Amino acid sequence: MESFWGSLKNELVHHRRYLIREHAHNDISEYIELFYNRQRRHSRIGYLPRAIFAQKFYQQFYIA
Repeated sequence: MESFWGSLKNELVHHRRYLIREHAHNDISEYIELFYNRQRRHSRIGYLPRAIFAQKFYQQFYIA
C-alpha cells in the first residue's frame, strides 16, 4: 500500500496544484482507474498491468 501512495504522489499529485477538492478527486480517480490499474506495469505480477493480471487470473477458473 505504501508503494501505491508513493506512486500516486510522484506520478500525479506532486506535479499539480488543486484549488478545488473535487478536481483532485476526479484526477486521482482517473489516475487509479485508467492508468494505475490498466496501463502501469507492476513488477510483482510479472510486469503486467493489474487489470490484465486479474483477467488472466480469473480466466483460469472459468475455462470450459
